[in-house]
Amino acid sequence: MNAEDAKRQFLEYIEIERGRAVKTIENYDRYLSRYFAQMHIARVSDITEQNVREFRLWLNRQKGSGNDSMKRRTQNYYMIALRAFLKFLRKRDIEAISPEKIELAKLPERQLDLITSAELERLLKAPGEALEKEEHHEKRLKYLRDRAILELLFSTGLRVSELCSLQSDIDLSRDELSVRGKGDKVRVVFLSPAAKDAVHQYLKERKDMEEALFVDGRPNSLHRITPRDIQRHLKGYVARAGITNVVTPHTLRHAFATDLLSNGADIRSVQQLLGHASINTTQIYTHVTDSHLREIHKKYHSHRAI
Repeated sequence: MNAEDAKRQFLEYIEIERGRAVKTIENYDRYLSRYFAQMHIARVSDITEQNVREFRLWLNRQKGSGNDSMKRRTQNYYMIALRAFLKFLRKRDIEAISPEKIELAKLPERQLDLITSAELERLLKAPGEALEKEEHHEKRLKYLRDRAILELLFSTGLRVSELCSLQSDIDLSRDELSVRGKGDKVRVVFLSPAAKDAVHQYLKERKDMEEALFVDGRPNSLHRITPRDIQRHLKGYVARAGITNVVTPHTLRHAFATDLLSNGADIRSVQQLLGHASINTTQIYTHVTDSHLREIHKKYHSHRAI
């Protein structure tokens, strides 16, 4: 079977039957196209264990950020796309190598971007402190928006892309809302009183009719806020809060998860709240919540005199 035809059918399948996001489909298209071009894949039968291995070697020698080679995590994205493609072929009874032949590179343990409780508190307060000193309406609206964004991210553990997609008709009479996350899966997240109040204050000051919950001003126009907009605004508040570590919107998602686990939440519940498909993804948070193990060791381990 022609490889390009098979790829087109695969991309249509993951869009329609699997409900994958447009960005995911674009990425899979790019990863597979690069493999096909580099390894001269014209037909599905041209895919072999040998040229997959050669492609992986080629990827590993490509330049990544700085002077380093392409990150293993990025290389794995190519293999994940190829493995999904081969699973699709098997599902359609199209002869090809087994997807189980595609193994992912072992990755080092993921490092979390964490901030202390004190830093988090200063960060959440930063927009409000700026708001108190501001009289100009447009700037006040910006600070109200940013306070609502930070409180909402920490209250819900939303991915920044999920937050950007929220609509302004949010029902603040309830303590929960439904969000559509990765894989088009819907989950429920919960609003703290601080988050509800911050969003309410922001919406009360809005004069526009935009559907988006959060908008970012541009000269003579408004548009739905983007993850990049939020990262740019966040950078200023990080500086105001005197935080020297790198802080991203995802840092607040990490803070949400570790706060829950540190206070006794079970990992399965945290998995559901974060919208993780696999509990293995949630497991990365557990090692930072094990500080109580030191106290257990002190209390229960037999201590011998020196």
